[in-house]
Amino acid sequence: MLKKTPHTLVIIFSLIIFCALLTWIVPAGAFLYETVEVDGISREVVVDNSYHRVERSPQSWQIFSSFLAGFERQAAIIAFVLIIGGAFQILNSSRAVDSGIYSFLQVTARLDKHPLLGRVGVHNLVIILVMLLFSAFGSIFGMSEETLAFVIIIVPLAISMGYDSLTGLMMVYVAAHVGFTGATLNPFTIGIAQGLSGLPLFSGIGYRLFSWVILTGVAIAITLVYAARVKRQPERSPMYRADAYWRKREAETETATLAKPAGRNARLLFLLLTLLLGFLSFRYPLTTLTAGAGEVTLPLIPAITLLFAVTSLIAIRKSAQLFILNLLLFTILFLVTGVMGYGWYLEEISALFLAMGLLAGIANNMTAGAITREFISGVKDMLTAALVIALAGGIIQILTEGRIIDTILYSLAGLMQDAGKVLTIGGMYVMQSVINIFIPSGSAKAALTMPILAPFSDVIGLSRQATVMAYQFGDGITNMITPTSPVLIGALGIARVPFDVWVKWFWKILLLLFFLAFILLLPTVFMELEGF
Repeated sequence: MLKKTPHTLVIIFSLIIFCALLTWIVPAGAFLYETVEVDGISREVVVDNSYHRVERSPQSWQIFSSFLAGFERQAAIIAFVLIIGGAFQILNSSRAVDSGIYSFLQVTARLDKHPLLGRVGVHNLVIILVMLLFSAFGSIFGMSEETLAFVIIIVPLAISMGYDSLTGLMMVYVAAHVGFTGATLNPFTIGIAQGLSGLPLFSGIGYRLFSWVILTGVAIAITLVYAARVKRQPERSPMYRADAYWRKREAETETATLAKPAGRNARLLFLLLTLLLGFLSFRYPLTTLTAGAGEVTLPLIPAITLLFAVTSLIAIRKSAQLFILNLLLFTILFLVTGVMGYGWYLEEISALFLAMGLLAGIANNMTAGAITREFISGVKDMLTAALVIALAGGIIQILTEGRIIDTILYSLAGLMQDAGKVLTIGGMYVMQSVINIFIPSGSAKAALTMPILAPFSDVIGLSRQATVMAYQFGDGITNMITPTSPVLIGALGIARVPFDVWVKWFWKILLLLFFLAFILLLPTVFMELEGF
């Protein structure tokens, strides 16, 4: 008889209890902080040699109040997940995405008959291209929370190609976070860490680019091998039974086509959106896209407007569903434009997708009541994920209120004082990985650790650039498994993958990536690298 695995909420609540116990054992301590300017932004950073003991604050009954505190800490990401769930439920009620996937698979089936493409495998090319795209996004502008909006698209695509939800998560969530690990121009990690370390912004990009290529290539290879195995023997997937939800949805779509005529609502919507985008084109004729220290200014919104008008006119003459798919496509284009050109974050992105959901409902001739019901249905589907995110935030709340995070950091740094260069760079890497469990925010972790570790690396003759890379790798890899990461928990909730199933399946991949990243750190110690 198989032992039943505890629910994800039970696992995370157990971690809260464990962290509360630590506050009774680990001495309380704190650093002094000062405000510095990094790339024009004020950051609170640690004052060197300022650690001191403070009054203990052991946590007891707070394990129960941490749930509410977690909601408050993670309110933005929780609201984002709920809005995404509701918006995409409205979109999905039109069957536009499902029908689009079905039509896409019909095209790939024909392409598979081509001698060259058939030998490589069209579905393999899809996996490679999708993973390269998301990894590049993670590497260049730090895509993380934004992946939640794509999980709900890529997972059904993976299922439809004969794979499983784990493959879908590898294609989008893991790819983006591997890119985040091998960051080249990510302003939220590399930019802040180098600024706090006194290094030229985005210096040493050559070796970081090499590291990104290696990490991304390995992640793609792992995904291709696993996907091929699942396609041969679907029952071998640990998500085979749970993925019945996605397979059922796919089966309901197989007879659907993009043939529902576009009604008056869709035509009126096309006209109004074209006029609105035309106004925005005059309002914002030029957009400056920022990628790291590089900038390029383009007439992006006018170009998108023109493209939208042409493609929508073609789509609306064919079907309402194709027009809705076009709305989704341009939502994604505006997402990339907003993030890279206008500094959008959760508030703007959630507004964008909410608008997309409402517009999709209108184009599908749904009443206001029907749109509301579908939105509420989508929100309900995301409630478990929201609860898990809130409870995971409770872990950080307990550690913070227990006043032991700084003590943990101080103790880990002390362990490396008498080590050699290799052990020190490895120790920094492990330390950042451990701290990442308690502080998933890359920018917050940089502000906390780099003022301590950068001067320390000078003392032992280690390049500050190597210290930044140890932070970079430690920040990225454990994000893919730590229960305190709201993005991971949100992605698993959307994909309907239990946390314990993910951990049991992913830990070997995590160890491989962890070891590979350590190997990539060694040349920063033994070789003369440009920018190091």
